Amino acid sequence: MNVRQWAHIRDWVLLVGLLGVSALIMLTQNTPILRSLRATSMEITARVETNMSWVGRYVRALEENDALQQENIQLSSQLARSREAQQENERLRLLLTFQQQTLHRLAPARIVEKEITKQRNFLTLNIGREQGVAVGMGVVDDRGILGKVELVSEHYARVMSYLNMDFRVPAKLQSSNAMGIVRWEGTLRDQLLMEHVIKTEQVEVGDLVVSSGYSDVFPAGYPIGVVESYERQPGKNQLLIYLRPASSIDTGDHAFVVLETPDPERVEIEQMN
Repeated sequence: MNVRQWAHIRDWVLLVGLLGVSALIMLTQNTPILRSLRATSMEITARVETNMSWVGRYVRALEENDALQQENIQLSSQLARSREAQQENERLRLLLTFQQQTLHRLAPARIVEKEITKQRNFLTLNIGREQGVAVGMGVVDDRGILGKVELVSEHYARVMSYLNMDFRVPAKLQSSNAMGIVRWEGTLRDQLLMEHVIKTEQVEVGDLVVSSGYSDVFPAGYPIGVVESYERQPGKNQLLIYLRPASSIDTGDHAFVVLETPDPERVEIEQMN
């Protein structure tokens, strides 16, 4: 080692040596002064440890808080999935009951695609010709009508929903049998309009409107909507009746296709001039 290197480390070597000698003396000697110094240093160290112990508790509290937050997120996710499964089971139970109680042949389907942001909205079902579906058949669920089949392939069907400005369905007020036509005006998603009802007919808020049966799509009696309000048109002999749809396209995931087509003889004679 040359002189220059020793000059750089000399002070550190001396310091380490002195500290070692001091420690050795304090550990091996047992004079009253050294005992007092050791006791005092231990007391000071204990006080420092006591005063600084909150740091460890704070760090542990942060770690426990993070763990509890993770556990809470997991439990919330499990609870949400459980509620969703419970709601799905209840909907399937209602659909099964409806299928068992109806007098018409129904083909169950899942709605796999929805167009719900336009003025001409469609649904896609995961059944088609292979399950007996044909163009013109009505589509319903356990709450009411949803639309009618417009296109069909082997395994899928495209459905014109009631939220389509081209959709029309002959309807009647269940309480009075007053006839009219129900359509969507293309604005409010939770409102349908029933027209061509004579203004002398009795209408009450809360009345149920159902399919009249005068249609080649829906048999009589399927719910369409509930009367929310009505008004008389000035200078006209008709009422405008506003309905809340019986079934919600936004929330529905399952449907039935009514496997009935109109009698060809009836269609032929109705098309004659």
